[in-house]
Amino acid sequence: MFKYACLNNISQTGLDRFSEQYKKTDDPAEAQGLLVRSAKLHDMEFSDSLLAIARAGAGVNNIPLDRCASRGIVVFNTPGANANGVKELVIAGMLLASRDIVEGVDWVRSNWNNPDIVQQVEKEKKQFAGTELEGKKLGIIGLGAIGVRVANAAVYLGMDVYGYDPFVGVDNAWHLSRKVTHVTDINELYRSCDFITIHVPAMDSTRGYISREAISLMKPGVIVLNMARDVLVDEKAMIEAIDAGKVRRYVSDFPNPVVAGHRGCITTPHLGASTEESETNCAVMAVDELKDYLENGSIVHSVNYPDCRAGVCEHAGRVAIFHRNIANMITQFTSVCGDAGINIAEMTNKSKGDVAYTLMDLDTPVTPEVVARLSRIDNVFRVRVIK
Repeated sequence: MFKYACLNNISQTGLDRFSEQYKKTDDPAEAQGLLVRSAKLHDMEFSDSLLAIARAGAGVNNIPLDRCASRGIVVFNTPGANANGVKELVIAGMLLASRDIVEGVDWVRSNWNNPDIVQQVEKEKKQFAGTELEGKKLGIIGLGAIGVRVANAAVYLGMDVYGYDPFVGVDNAWHLSRKVTHVTDINELYRSCDFITIHVPAMDSTRGYISREAISLMKPGVIVLNMARDVLVDEKAMIEAIDAGKVRRYVSDFPNPVVAGHRGCITTPHLGASTEESETNCAVMAVDELKDYLENGSIVHSVNYPDCRAGVCEHAGRVAIFHRNIANMITQFTSVCGDAGINIAEMTNKSKGDVAYTLMDLDTPVTPEVVARLSRIDNVFRVRVIK
């Protein structure tokens, strides 16, 4: 029996995928798996029973990844599960910014009781005249699951689309429209595009990615969209550019004291993945990832350990070892098994940066003594018996 805890509201459609082998608990300290959305875990103490955390969403800056890795706690996310919801909000943001729709709606609301509103509309609507998307240049920074969807949708809207991503994955490249121009110099994108939208993860290396210098290179009247994370943009520099007339609109999904209510900013209350479909998709993927890992030791879509698709164990035993990615570790594992007379039927070793994951299928069940010996090896974080 596995126990899981939810630290945020998780779609019931996802939770329904748990079998009778699982039990929900209100005490995270006794859970083998945690399901989370936006709850901040950096100050949370993790019990020794915790094996995995599944984030129902893409961003994981609310989870202490390195600390989890050093404890042998696998952290999953759900890339692409909310991509369509965010894509649609990006398209909506471009329309809102280019057509002055927000200001027009505000004017109508402020004149709702004007008996002459019909006649007044014809006089006032010219102040809300905007521009169309067709024929405009859209620059996309980051061609992941969301960026690719935005690019393809913009192509169908008749936009001239430019994409920048030096690390674009093979799968995403296959799904990208051939009409999208791949830019290798991001400065070219800044100089030429009428709209710029960013879709990269929030990391130390991407903080302030759209900087004061980047904004200075942009075309006058540019519209910038940020549905990824507010820290990706130097928002103080963005406000200065709006006030100076350099940037026409800044559309962000992250209200904060810098941008909320400021003239030229259109700010939505973190609605990117706030659709019934996105929340369901994320929950389903997160639960499936958690189940496959707890039952089989398979790792798919982890952000702190390498992927390792193991399937169902067809041998007498299976043991997983979490350790540093350094030389001579495998030799020590096989030596321990050999000394105990245990034959290793199959072995998989995967690494990701400084950490590694070794999965061994055995012809005989692993004994507590062998687990203890494996655990005492230097640079081993955790030994987990799966079968």
